[in-house]
Amino acid sequence: MRIDILSIFPEMFEGPFSESIVKRAQEKGLAKIYIHDIRSYATNKHKRVDDYPYGGGAGMVMMAEPIVAAIEDLKIKTNYDAIVFMTPDGKVFNQTMANHFSSFENILLLCGHYKGIDERIRDSYITHEISIGDYVLSGGELAAMIVTDALVRLIPGVLGDETSALSDSFQDGLLSPPVYTRPYDFKGFKVPEILLSGNEKAIVEWKHQQAVERTQKRRPDLLKNGDL
Repeated sequence: MRIDILSIFPEMFEGPFSESIVKRAQEKGLAKIYIHDIRSYATNKHKRVDDYPYGGGAGMVMMAEPIVAAIEDLKIKTNYDAIVFMTPDGKVFNQTMANHFSSFENILLLCGHYKGIDERIRDSYITHEISIGDYVLSGGELAAMIVTDALVRLIPGVLGDETSALSDSFQDGLLSPPVYTRPYDFKGFKVPEILLSGNEKAIVEWKHQQAVERTQKRRPDLLKNGDL
């Protein structure tokens, strides 16, 4: 998978993308992630990428010219399956979407700022719009990091256990059941005996029941909606 990210603060990605799962995926050659500075496509003297909105109002708007120039330049070498704008008014990101996007070979993520981007970019170039929640961040960089991490960990070969991602919360519409490890007895709190029984069928049934009960208690909306 190749992920290109357009940002006005490319240095923000250095720490998160040089650690953990994302780092491992890149080292294995399973993911290629490139960060591009939108300001490098600005043609004005001060590399400005924003301007005042037509019609007035507070805040600034990211201009079409540098963003379109960046997208067009990247499209010369890469055929994108999705050009995604990270925006608070996009469709809320979830595991179902992550599973879908993880099948793509090439993805371009655009990080918004200020009051957003010129609407003509959204009309002409953006194929998907994603939000990570009903709140506003200072920019789309953090959202792009979250989406990237969620996609990369689903690439076959990235995780040590190939089946690990399949048992994560939300994969089957439920939260994950409780998990335990050694010691068996920790300050008087013991691991449920069923997990030590060796009865695989009974353990699977127990885990499913625990997942249902946990979902009913913590996220009943998932059961009500029937999907994510």
